[in-house]
Amino acid sequence: MHILKRSSVALVLWASVAAFSTYCCMYAFRKPFVVGTFKGLTVFGLDYKTVLIVAQVLGYIVSKFLGIKYISELATNQRIKLLLLLMLTAEMSLVLFGLTPYPYNFVWLFVNGLPLGMVFGVVFSFLEGRRFTEILSVGLGVSIIFSSGFVKFIGQYILINQWVSEWWLPATVGLLFVPALLLSVFMLSKIPVPDAQDIAQRSQRLPMTGFDRKTLFRKYKISIVALVVVYTLLTIFRDIRDNFAVEIWAAVGLANQPQLLAQTETIIAVVVLITIGLTTIITNHKQALVLNHLVILTGLGLIFGSTLLFQNQFISPIYWVIFNGLGLFLAYTIFQGFLFERMMAAFRERGNVGFLMYLADSFGYLGGVVVLLYRSFYTSQISWLDFYCNLAYCIALGAAVFTVVALLQNLRYLKQ
Repeated sequence: MHILKRSSVALVLWASVAAFSTYCCMYAFRKPFVVGTFKGLTVFGLDYKTVLIVAQVLGYIVSKFLGIKYISELATNQRIKLLLLLMLTAEMSLVLFGLTPYPYNFVWLFVNGLPLGMVFGVVFSFLEGRRFTEILSVGLGVSIIFSSGFVKFIGQYILINQWVSEWWLPATVGLLFVPALLLSVFMLSKIPVPDAQDIAQRSQRLPMTGFDRKTLFRKYKISIVALVVVYTLLTIFRDIRDNFAVEIWAAVGLANQPQLLAQTETIIAVVVLITIGLTTIITNHKQALVLNHLVILTGLGLIFGSTLLFQNQFISPIYWVIFNGLGLFLAYTIFQGFLFERMMAAFRERGNVGFLMYLADSFGYLGGVVVLLYRSFYTSQISWLDFYCNLAYCIALGAAVFTVVALLQNLRYLKQ
């Protein structure tokens, strides 16, 4: 489409909508099953819902580790074909989940996680390395916040009305989103490659070899390791909040209100959109990189402060859910196409963001499984609400320390 090459406004609008809608559709194949409770079902001595979540996340972990290599090496002409194949595999696994009897069907959620873990890297490859990448990434980042609540609202609405069982809910919601997915992927396919001006203002984004990945890691290893730790802690917190929102909300008297899942996440998404969107106006990549670290610290402060106020009854459960989620997603979303993109641009490194994102993601989801299993075997007597609040304090404090380490180290790199 020639207008996308001629008009920056048209490109930004088109690509933002394409990225937002594609990733929103991905969540429809990933998250609806978590609104089910699978009450009274166990396997391997564990609550069955926990087993399902762990199975899917294990698939995600394998996918993320594979993505360190395959997403960083992905050729431009293979992206659309790969994306369609990934989504088809994900939906087929959900159909097989419905067909296979309990307790053997948990394996299909592992299969479901394998393709879905690659989707973010494929979608972001259409956006990175452009002078408008941060603006384009706002839509993708907000999609992560909005989509989870939206598809869970749809899933819970279907369950409340008893249209399908818990076993067929995931495949049903995924199927509902197929038309939107196809339209979204078509829109992605029309996005032109970065032009000469993009390359001049950023750095050229190329497939990376194993040698390229090792060289980049060794050069910035202290900063990369610190940021991976921060991202791991945030991913752990996000997954617990995401996967057990129904249980946590029930504990504060907000059970069976699916509209709140969408409403609160929409409020959070809008505030995050405005806040992080303002960072895109900074054209100096070094200043923007520093600001990104400060946004993370602000988010961590909101997580800690809102939980403290809630537990001491200074704010209501609704306000706690909103401010706690706002803090989480301010910190978490800044990693989704902002922080690593600015690092690559500020340091003028050739390569792609996919390598750094999948390195962080792989350890993030691994950490999530470790914490979930720890919860199941050692702290199952603690309510989900108390566990979540205790986790909030630990995550906020730990992540803040490593964010400061990364900031100081990146300031050192910028002076070299």
